[in-house]
Amino acid sequence: MTEPALNEIRKLISIATDMDLANSLRANAIKSLGNIGTHDALRALLDLAADEHLTPNERKLALKQAERNIK
Repeated sequence: MTEPALNEIRKLISIATDMDLANSLRANAIKSLGNIGTHDALRALLDLAADEHLTPNERKLALKQAERNIK
């Protein structure tokens, strides 16, 4: 994977896990990770789904996006 793509994934993970941001911004970051559709993005989504600091809805969204990428 190219370095710019990995940087984008890192930025989105940072946004998705920043509890100081609004829920909608974190949810948009999770959806954006789902739209990337790479193996690294899938792994990031699964990590987010397992992150107990996120809200249950955000964790479900991450899992849903991961499932979508697998299909």
